[in-house]
Amino acid sequence: MRAGAETAAAPESGGHAGLVHSELAAELPDEDLGEELTDCLVLYEMGSKPRCEEVEFLDLVQEAIDRIESGH
Repeated sequence: MRAGAETAAAPESGGHAGLVHSELAAELPDEDLGEELTDCLVLYEMGSKPRCEEVEFLDLVQEAIDRIESGH
């Protein structure tokens, strides 16, 4: 596991939300995801990444939020 992935998953370490958060942290090990994934979207500065990375990042975070909300 890359450095930072285990600490990114720590805020929501239990249950389904913790699992989804951990999976996202493993996919995005260099990102500081924080406790609330919605904050990642709200606080994200458009144009701060190359376009293809930006689209992938935003899609992955939104997908994780949707999975947590739906319980799947």
